[in-house]
Amino acid sequence: MKKSLLFIVVILYSLMTNAQDSNNRKKWDPENLFVGGSISLGLGGYNNEFVAGLHPHFGYTLASWIDVGTVINFEYYSTRDAYNNRYHNTTYGLGVFSRIYPVQFIFLQVEPEYNFIAVKYLPDGGPVLKQTVHAPSLLVGAGYTTSRSDKNTFTYLSILVDVLKDPNSPYLDANGDFIPVVRAGINIGLARRQRR
Repeated sequence: MKKSLLFIVVILYSLMTNAQDSNNRKKWDPENLFVGGSISLGLGGYNNEFVAGLHPHFGYTLASWIDVGTVINFEYYSTRDAYNNRYHNTTYGLGVFSRIYPVQFIFLQVEPEYNFIAVKYLPDGGPVLKQTVHAPSLLVGAGYTTSRSDKNTFTYLSILVDVLKDPNSPYLDANGDFIPVVRAGINIGLARRQRR
């Protein structure tokens, strides 16, 4: 899986370095750079679950219909079972993404990631157990944006699922079923000029 992730990163990097502006045929245009990020938050559920995440990203607009970039993941998850045992997971990871816009306000997203998860089990009255695991993920899904202007600045909401289903994935429940990844975020175009 590491080779597959590396292959995808190389392909996306190649696309970024060979990007051409459809109007003036430039190979690299700093006006196409963007930054941003998303947050995730979840509360409640049967086991008093709490999830909070921060996902900053940096990218490049290859064409009016496709963006590519890198993302850093940080997410915290805690839950308590019926026997008052507590579980805490802290996830750190890195990924790349591609967003394709079939229409200006809808995007399809593919995001391969590699995450490291620090797991802490706090049994009621017992010793604390710690473990670190890692997992590749391939998030796919779709999202909705507000006005995606020439400046490439907008807010968005996306829903993704991990189709690799690695047993250690932070995006699967205890039964190995998908946990939808819901992210709300902002994209900010850097040095973009309005099209004349």
